[in-house]
Amino acid sequence: MTTDTAVIDHPARRLVVALPRPYDEAREHYEALVPEVDVHRFFQMASWQAMLELAEINAPHGFMRYYRSDITAVMAGSPSSWKATQYLMGNHTIAERMFRHDPSVMLHAPLRTLLYADPDGDTRLAVDQPSLLFASYGNPRIADVGRELDTLLAQLITLLGGDTPPQL
Repeated sequence: MTTDTAVIDHPARRLVVALPRPYDEAREHYEALVPEVDVHRFFQMASWQAMLELAEINAPHGFMRYYRSDITAVMAGSPSSWKATQYLMGNHTIAERMFRHDPSVMLHAPLRTLLYADPDGDTRLAVDQPSLLFASYGNPRIADVGRELDTLLAQLITLLGGDTPPQL
């Protein structure tokens, strides 16, 4: 039995990107670009190769939605009046390339994202920069995948009509 405990400090960078569409339209657009994962079909795959092929179809822009929470509905009746939806977005076939080296990467995969309307009614997408999260594992193979996720995130932001932060 191991008794080693690790404490790892790591930097994070939250990216908050302005999107040009009103919140409801932006939410629809995001969900079209990041389709819901088809869990039942993935469970039916007979091989990892078949899983990879289905991921290419299910995630045309690299990401799938694993979870969605309508924060607006959850907060209904409270004094908070924000419109917001929280997502877990990722691709388990990409995550596997990190998981094989360190299972704790799943703390950050899938990525947590938030779409919301700010006090002026402008739509924002908030997400922590993947490469910083995954660089904290001290493994260059994991860090490489984190940079790949930065690229996919930059492409998604462009498709959503936002300006890609230069850090990506």
